[in-house]
Amino acid sequence: MSLNINREVARMKAMRTAELKAYYEEVLGAPPRSHNRDWLVKRIAWRLQANDEGDLPERVRMRALALADDSDLRIRPGKNFTAAVDEAAAKIFLPTDDKRDPRLPLPGSEITRVYKGRLITVLVRKEDFEFNGDVYKSLTAIAKDVTGSHVNGFAFFKLRKPQEAE
Repeated sequence: MSLNINREVARMKAMRTAELKAYYEEVLGAPPRSHNRDWLVKRIAWRLQANDEGDLPERVRMRALALADDSDLRIRPGKNFTAAVDEAAAKIFLPTDDKRDPRLPLPGSEITRVYKGRLITVLVRKEDFEFNGDVYKSLTAIAKDVTGSHVNGFAFFKLRKPQEAE
């Protein structure tokens, strides 16, 4: 006897939710965890097909269990997980005490950009920037010096806010 799954799904879709839940328990041998009609129909149909066509071979089932038996695997994150993530994010993305723009790298870092075949390297200092031995108050001033026209310094050096970075 071969199962006509399309006919069986159509029959289940005509059932009420209470009838589907009872049928689920009959087919799967346990009460359903959900009352969602679509989920019940899909789950019952899957089990009926598995029963009709044969389930996974025992060797495959054992291999899947062995792969799933990982001691590091957690079902739910720990109680302090979100607090730790929020704390770490706050350290990274909050402005520093000296009110520096969060798009700027730390003092001592270098910002580089190739412009018309020329490598532009800027040293980030605590309160200003150094380029070609000269000190500039802003990246915009450096970008204007390099291009000859007004250009936003953050846009020229492709610096974005931390939440916009990808």
